[in-house]
Amino acid sequence: MNDVKLTSTLAFRLGTLGAVVTERFSARLTAHDLKPKQVGLLAVLDSGAAASQLDIAKLMNVAPSLVVSLADRLEELGAVRRERDPSDRRRQTLTLTARGRDLLSACTEAAAEIDAELTEGLGPEEAEVLRGAMRKLAGRHGLPAD
Repeated sequence: MNDVKLTSTLAFRLGTLGAVVTERFSARLTAHDLKPKQVGLLAVLDSGAAASQLDIAKLMNVAPSLVVSLADRLEELGAVRRERDPSDRRRQTLTLTARGRDLLSACTEAAAEIDAELTEGLGPEEAEVLRGAMRKLAGRHGLPAD
């Protein structure tokens, strides 16, 4: 063992900060009657990376049944529209609606506000270095880097 303390590891710090950020983001999403995974689904649809419920589940690394329940709620809110895939009637595809785009925009604003809170006290260069490092780490681990 070396002299590294748990609290100084990236794993601990990112995990702790992740919990704080998730709590803040979740609190802001309640104003829109949304949860983080629902917003994640909206973001996937907006990116065009996947449309079928099964492909979305693979991309989000969650069970297909979770995507179904997330989509059910988003459909109730008018944020997504479900359609049968004309080339394979067994598949359901999801489409982001205008309401879904509005919700995603509001959630993006909330996330940007949290970003500003997190980087308060950092200089512009430091904030950009942090963003760049996070982008690189996300990309290396198969997460959206943009």
